[in-house]
Amino acid sequence: MIDVHSTESEAVLDALSSETRRALLDALFEEPATPSTLAETLDTSAQNVHYHLSALREAGLVESVDVRYSEKGNEMSVYAPANDPIVLVGDADRRARVDRSIHELVAGFGLLALAALFVQWGAERLVRAPTVGGAVEPAAWNPGAGPGETVGWLVFGVVEPGVLFLFGCLLAVALVARASD
Repeated sequence: MIDVHSTESEAVLDALSSETRRALLDALFEEPATPSTLAETLDTSAQNVHYHLSALREAGLVESVDVRYSEKGNEMSVYAPANDPIVLVGDADRRARVDRSIHELVAGFGLLALAALFVQWGAERLVRAPTVGGAVEPAAWNPGAGPGETVGWLVFGVVEPGVLFLFGCLLAVALVARASD
């Protein structure tokens, strides 16, 4: 995260003012690469790529992460983004709030995933009946089954309850967020 009013943001914004540099950075987020590979990918010259990589390196946006050897035995640096994607924030106060919001969002999704696992585990224990030897028998389609058995087959045979719970919660969160806007 970068504060818009910092000196670091000036260097980053200057480095990203070029369309070629943004394309290079985007390509490196997809996969680390050598300058020659980047030149082929972006359909430009190796000299142009070296020039723009130098500006991105000076701004701290890319770094050399490995070395490869060409077919001719020449040493080539492999470049990758120096850090995670860039988030620009208005000032230091907002930076702390945005950082906290991101952490809370990730923690919330983690808790939802954990709850979905618990729902999956619990549903399997409640709905599936133990058979001989304590083994759990999977639900199966039975044309003559009653509504309860059909729901069991639908939930366990088509959509797992944990997945259903997770997507239901995400839908509810999206609806609440949209309603509050």
